[in-house]
Amino acid sequence: RRARSKRARNGSRGGASEVCFAERREGLQSGERTCSAERARARLALCEMESKGGFSFDNCVRNAMLEASGYTAPKAVKTGTTIVGVVFEDGVVLGADTRATSDHVVFEKRCEKIHYIAPNIYCCGAGTAADTENTTELISSQLELHRLSTGRESRVVTALTMLKQMLFKYQGHISAALVLGGCDLNGPHLYTVYPHGSSDSLPFVTMGSGSLAAMAIFESKYKDSMTEEEAKQLVYEAISAGIFNDLGSGGNVDICVIKKGSTELTRGFAQENERKYRRPGGYSFPKGITGVTSTNFKRPLADAAVIGQVETSTATAPAAMEI
Repeated sequence: RRARSKRARNGSRGGASEVCFAERREGLQSGERTCSAERARARLALCEMESKGGFSFDNCVRNAMLEASGYTAPKAVKTGTTIVGVVFEDGVVLGADTRATSDHVVFEKRCEKIHYIAPNIYCCGAGTAADTENTTELISSQLELHRLSTGRESRVVTALTMLKQMLFKYQGHISAALVLGGCDLNGPHLYTVYPHGSSDSLPFVTMGSGSLAAMAIFESKYKDSMTEEEAKQLVYEAISAGIFNDLGSGGNVDICVIKKGSTELTRGFAQENERKYRRPGGYSFPKGITGVTSTNFKRPLADAAVIGQVETSTATAPAAMEI
């Protein structure tokens, strides 16, 4: 009797386990069927999307949701500059205006927009001033190390490749539109480099907000095998056209002449917007003419300067540092 009851219990357990395994198997099969059905629907949706083609407006929905949450979309910053370059029979002439603006305010009247790259290579920059200056300084230092390593003169195409690779890496977020010119063992070269990393090679180029006015001068007066004086005059007229027809361009005309074995950078080649009248007695503004709405003064962290002793190895170095 005891053995029969034991066999009965084992039999009931075996039946329950078989039922459990069967249910688990059916669940797995149903899950696989569900996954396969979802994959099939995804493939069908993808096929329908590919068959329809056209634009995808998913980002519009995303932007609308972000704006509803309080985020504001970034606005494009308008920059103002006229930079040009032209190839003549013995080299390259680069030109630029000298106005630096922020929105509708003129921040600098004598901004230097022709940047040093190498002794035989210079670059005009349009866009954000900090981006153009730091980009050209970085490439200039890299080319200096390259010259020290190879013992050879830098080639213009080397500078072009470095600039393109750097700007392409940042996908246009560095606002630097450049006109690159120089002379090397292969002769004069002139390139334009756009903020996304693309480039052009042409006998005359313009960039910046005043580029259309400058290009009108180039297209009407350019000719092959110009002399140096003709090229300088043409660049001067192109920059002047940008200054007088574009509010973002102004100030003076800077010119850089690059020939084989020599480079000449002229600041203030022409002063197009020179002030015609100045009041003989000057200007005086009495105190209190401007209303003050509020005043707020914060005392610095320390009332007195902190003097720290600096240990130096030479007697000529300063012995104290003021912070």
